[in-house]
Amino acid sequence: MDRISDGDSKELMRQMKQQIALANVQELLATVTCKCFEKCVTKPREHLSGSEESCIHMCMDRFLDSFRLCAHTYGQRLRRELSRQHV
Repeated sequence: MDRISDGDSKELMRQMKQQIALANVQELLATVTCKCFEKCVTKPREHLSGSEESCIHMCMDRFLDSFRLCAHTYGQRLRRELSRQHV
């Protein structure tokens, strides 16, 4: 059986982390698209109205702002917890 070298193992881990991050972004975009479409588009047709476009734009901005705030807060909490463990 072939063994994976340390360098190959690190590269594999890097690629896996990158793929997970990409999957998370794709899931976030799919979620925000569905939520905002359901909220803003009452009668689907060939083109969006100006008010629908505006609603979707604002909805996506608020959703992503909320996501960034949650991610930032989670990161701060995680750093605090890790620093407590090392003390």
